Amino acid sequence: MLQRLRLLYPDPVAQSVLPEIERILQAFCAHKPPDLIDREREFNPADRFTERDVILITYGDLLYKRHQSPLKTLGDFCDRYLRGEINTIHILPFFPSSSDRGFSIIDFETVDPLLGSWQDIEALEARYHLMFDGVINHVSSKSRWFIEFLAGNPEYEDFFIWFGAEEELTPAQRSMIFRPRTTPILTRYETLKGPRYVWTTFSPDQIDLNYRNPKVLLRVIEILLFYVRQGADILRLDAVTYLWHQPGTRCVHLEQTHEIIKLVRDIVSVAAPHVALITETNVPHEENIAYFGNGRDEAHMVYNFALPPLVLHAFYTGDARILSKWAASMISPSETATFFNFLDSHDGIGLLGAKGILSHEDIDRIRQRVEDHGGFISYKTSEDGTEVPYELNITWYSALNKKQDGDSLKIQIKRFLASRAIALVLQGVPGIYLHSLFGTHNDHVAVEATRENRVINRAIVDFRSIMRSMSHPKSKKYRINKELGRMIQVRGNHRAFHPNGSQKILSLSPAVFAVTRTSPEGDRLVLTLTNVTKYRRRVEIPLEEVKGYKGHWKDLLSGRESGSKKERLAITLQPYDVLWLVPMI
Repeated sequence: MLQRLRLLYPDPVAQSVLPEIERILQAFCAHKPPDLIDREREFNPADRFTERDVILITYGDLLYKRHQSPLKTLGDFCDRYLRGEINTIHILPFFPSSSDRGFSIIDFETVDPLLGSWQDIEALEARYHLMFDGVINHVSSKSRWFIEFLAGNPEYEDFFIWFGAEEELTPAQRSMIFRPRTTPILTRYETLKGPRYVWTTFSPDQIDLNYRNPKVLLRVIEILLFYVRQGADILRLDAVTYLWHQPGTRCVHLEQTHEIIKLVRDIVSVAAPHVALITETNVPHEENIAYFGNGRDEAHMVYNFALPPLVLHAFYTGDARILSKWAASMISPSETATFFNFLDSHDGIGLLGAKGILSHEDIDRIRQRVEDHGGFISYKTSEDGTEVPYELNITWYSALNKKQDGDSLKIQIKRFLASRAIALVLQGVPGIYLHSLFGTHNDHVAVEATRENRVINRAIVDFRSIMRSMSHPKSKKYRINKELGRMIQVRGNHRAFHPNGSQKILSLSPAVFAVTRTSPEGDRLVLTLTNVTKYRRRVEIPLEEVKGYKGHWKDLLSGRESGSKKERLAITLQPYDVLWLVPMI
């Protein structure tokens, strides 16, 4: 830890900060709950994540029920429809906030009373693993820290990055800064000591923290450990790419940023070894996976941002070759770190992860298709000052299915489930946004009301209407939830899907995404085939690709059996078929 601190601060400062970190750790460990101590005693780092792990992504209030806290309603829904399928819930920031749907946090240590209470969180933690957001890049302009800054409190003067005059951050320096938004990098605020131009990466309401001040680092460490004490099993480090600011650089991926994440991992490893760190870094793939560090010293898990646009591309073109080539390059960083394979989330579908994998023409065709399906495009300012597509704002179901195309509901659902299957079979831990359990369409009414593109997939759903839909076997919600749930259950019961199990991508046909998964022990094999087209396709798999097994194969999902002939296994896939084949031994 001292070595990491020395990379952040002058040696005398580093020497003074280390005892404070020790004090924080001693205080945490002195009050460690007995259940945490028991978990640590039984914890095996190689099984931090297993084939049974699936993460539900949701806001605390996406489900509504009168006279009940939204967090209690969320728990009721999960208990009723997801037990045995989802074992982890990522509740997006559930703290008081002033904007950005919870990501402009006013108070890091209080549950928003509009959502519920810490008692509701505790009740969920008793039944599920929980992922909390560590929104540690910025705070709300309404937060106490920033209000003290505005009031001239010297204790908070260096909690933020500010300039006395706008021109102190020169045009040349501004042009170098990587921008995720088109808003100005500096925002003027009137303080007791005069005007201050404050660094605001994301919006004027989100004030970046200054980690050059070690007091900020210490306060953030205390907050993250507080979350662990409150039941967090995974800490999601939001927008962590931008933690350290250095004018004259791109202000992303700086050495100091990586060192802070490594320091947090060191601290968590001491305080609560079972807790995992996941980094949210919506950047090109090669930059994204750098947050694994050496596989054992930085993030335990990274968001697989390249996956969603590549899956869309495969289904839009009916050609999985680019997806397959990229997936073949996925290398597990270690037995204690893995990918978070998600397709949709509270935000849109990011495009930066596919930069350098998909061509400009490919991305432009995806953009056009999304707009044709009723979606919107969010832009960012590139390094040359132009605006480029940054994010697709659309629900995953609408991205795959256009209402006016005339496809039957059966085909729409099969296409949707086939896309979800890819995230389930790849090496890593799959994540599913709540709206993908229902096949939610775009919420254009919300976009028109708020003029905010991202709300297109953040509709509030009435709990009672969900219950009614789930009671009708022919309804879309029932069919999606049942079939997706069955896939998840099958996955969770087969050791080959363990994140530490190996994978091999097969090149069988442009129309078919094929991957074999093998258990960590090497004794169990699954051959997964996903038809990304609306056409019937036949593939032949050389038996040498599947360990030479010459007998019959059984599909785990349908129970259908297939036999091999002449050193090949011949399979016919119907439109958007998903097969998970295992040898019948």
